[in-house]
Amino acid sequence: MSRKVRIHRARPVQAVELTEIAHHAKRHWGYPERWLKRWRRQLTIRPGWVARHPTFVATDGSQIVGFAGIRPWRRFVQLEHLWVRPEAMGRGLGRALFEHAVRAARRAGFARMRIVSDPNAEGFYRRMGARRVSVSRSRLEGRLRELPVMHLTLATRRDSRAPR
Repeated sequence: MSRKVRIHRARPVQAVELTEIAHHAKRHWGYPERWLKRWRRQLTIRPGWVARHPTFVATDGSQIVGFAGIRPWRRFVQLEHLWVRPEAMGRGLGRALFEHAVRAARRAGFARMRIVSDPNAEGFYRRMGARRVSVSRSRLEGRLRELPVMHLTLATRRDSRAPR
C-alpha cells in the first residue's frame, strides 16, 4: 500500500463517488450488465446511509480508491460494503479497509461481524479470518445464486465490553 493512502471517515457528499466505485468493482468480476442493473439499488450509496453508518474511505492523495461500511444487524455488526477500485486492487487496500472496519466494530462493542460475500470475495474474507456459516440462496434469471454468509469473531475472552 502506498504511503500516501489514508483511511478516514467518509462524508455524505462522497456518496456518488462511492457508488461509482461499488459499480466498477462489481463489474470487475465480469457479471453481465443486465445483472448489474438489477443490483443498482444495492450498489447505490446514499448520503443518508453514510451519515448514519460508520463508512470509511481509503484515499491516495485526493482520490478515493476504496471504501468500507458497517451497520448493526441484530446482535452482530454487518459489513455492508467493501469495495476497491479495480485499478487499485492488489495493493493491500481491501485488507486495510477491512481491518479498519473490524477495529471500529470492536470499539463499538460488537463481538461478531456478519458478511454476506460475493462468491468471488469469499477467499479474501477467509484469509481475513472469517468462516462460512451458511449460504443465502436466490434465483437470478432462473439460475440458482448462492452467496456465502460468513462470520468473524471480534471479541476475545479478555474483552469484557463486547456483548455475547
